[in-house]
Amino acid sequence: MKPNAVEVAPRPQAGPLSDRIYETLKERIATGVYGADERLPGEYDLAASFDVSRPIVREALERLRSDGLIYSRRGAGSFARPRRPPAPVQNLGFAPVETIADIQRCYEFRLTIEPEAAAYAARRRNDEALARIEAALAMLDDATRQQRHREDADFAFHIAVAKASNNHYHLSALQALKEHIAVGMKLHGLTLIGPTPGLQRVFAEHTGIFEAIRAGDAESAASRMRAHLRGSLERLFEGRLLDLAL
Repeated sequence: MKPNAVEVAPRPQAGPLSDRIYETLKERIATGVYGADERLPGEYDLAASFDVSRPIVREALERLRSDGLIYSRRGAGSFARPRRPPAPVQNLGFAPVETIADIQRCYEFRLTIEPEAAAYAARRRNDEALARIEAALAMLDDATRQQRHREDADFAFHIAVAKASNNHYHLSALQALKEHIAVGMKLHGLTLIGPTPGLQRVFAEHTGIFEAIRAGDAESAASRMRAHLRGSLERLFEGRLLDLAL
């Protein structure tokens, strides 16, 4: 009995593990962590990163190839396939960020939509949606441990929450604002580097949002998202917001 158990033990785990890797890599491609035609890490590096065997990584990569998300070059590895942006995003026309006031306006707009998106995410999330948010949170955790702020991982988290709301208007608005949000996230990230535990505090804020969504607590999810965005705005402007009165 013992030898048989050893032989079959890895097999039931392969599916869920490869699914997790597939979803994580799919999310990274969708959010631009791996840009068009950018080479993905090799099988060995991915296996070490996810703490799994190479056959499990290979299974996830084959699935990505089958879905048209990556392509391979003999002897060179796997690459993210260029993807067209969704049509709704192309139809949205936000003026580019030109001033510090525009950064404040962008945060104000996000405060009107992202807390509600988080609330809907708490009500409507499923296992796949939670896996996407958790994958982005894992990237933030890794960056925080390295004392780095990754705007791509930060944006991936907020996109994953918007997707979990199952409302394409929330998702399309954030996708259209990607470049605008990136400016604020980059500047905000600079305020977090230093002797104060800023990165850890912001990671805790993201974790709290995820936990509220996972628990199905819509009120807490909205409150935590609102507090996170307000906190980012206050940290960025050091409590000195601009007077935007007409």
